Amino acid sequence: MALFKKRTVGKPGEWYYCLEHKKVEEGPECPAQNRFGPYTSREAAQHAMDTARDRNLEWDTDPKWHDEDKGKSSPPGD
Repeated sequence: MALFKKRTVGKPGEWYYCLEHKKVEEGPECPAQNRFGPYTSREAAQHAMDTARDRNLEWDTDPKWHDEDKGKSSPPGD
């Protein structure tokens, strides 16, 4: 008998968006590396890609993040 069982069925009310199958799942059906979530509602999970896009845009345009020197490297020891 195994001491730790892998949870194969999610809890009711936990919603995920599967990146591989491009669908909403109640409870995790697919491996963690292939999904976003958990979300509190089906609707929130349906908009997972929109949420990710909006957050990425917000982070990319954050004025507090200074990456003007991106791609430029200084010699070791400077």
